[in-house]
Amino acid sequence: MKTFVTMGRGGTGKTSFVALMAKYLIAKNATPILLVDADPDQNLAEMVGIDPESSGQKTIAELLSETFIERGGTTVGVPPSHRIENRIWEQGLCEGDNFDLLSVGTKWVEGCYCLPDAALKNALAAITRQYRYILIDSPGGLEHLNRKIASSVDTIFDVMGPSSKSFAHVKRAHRVIQEVGITFDQFYVIGGYAFPRELDARASEETGLPYLGKIAQDPLVAGRVLSGESLLDIPSTSPAYQSVAAMLDTLLLPD
Repeated sequence: MKTFVTMGRGGTGKTSFVALMAKYLIAKNATPILLVDADPDQNLAEMVGIDPESSGQKTIAELLSETFIERGGTTVGVPPSHRIENRIWEQGLCEGDNFDLLSVGTKWVEGCYCLPDAALKNALAAITRQYRYILIDSPGGLEHLNRKIASSVDTIFDVMGPSSKSFAHVKRAHRVIQEVGITFDQFYVIGGYAFPRELDARASEETGLPYLGKIAQDPLVAGRVLSGESLLDIPSTSPAYQSVAAMLDTLLLPD
């Protein structure tokens, strides 16, 4: 099992990058895949053709709130991790042909996170064992990654925009990840749709991290994102998909 985390400032194209990465892994038969939408905007489901609300699925935030707040704590003799794990399987997991999807949702409780954090970490540790790849769409901050999703990942991608704030975000994220003790094997910088080619060298020089490439601008992808259509069935000739596939090919992912 390998865990890939994608982060970046809003509007850089990180969520569509995750969706296109899922398309790539499906094409390589590198399944099953677990997609985890940790971004409060919750756009990943739409980009892979899933409508959790219509199927009655709930976010992890909603399930935690119901389990540990609305229902008044823990049933005697039943560990918290077991209670939430069962509910995630039954009510939080959106199942597809080649992948499943979990949406973390927004912050669910004021004050101490201790009980829900511990329960969610244990539950996800059990759930994720059956997948070959876990793709996490993370918000710009690291709260979900550090406290609720994983403390050890294989590869981190930071998708950059053409702004000084994007450069600062990469350096800050890299520093904070090390400070909080998240372990990782690789950390790559990626140029988003609007990232100009002339900044390629600068991206690596200023961040001190390897620059993997740029996501090509693609009217087809932009149109589908705007209309809420899935990116999984776009043609393999799509410039955006081909650029993502070329980047992932360099990581020697399995055929």
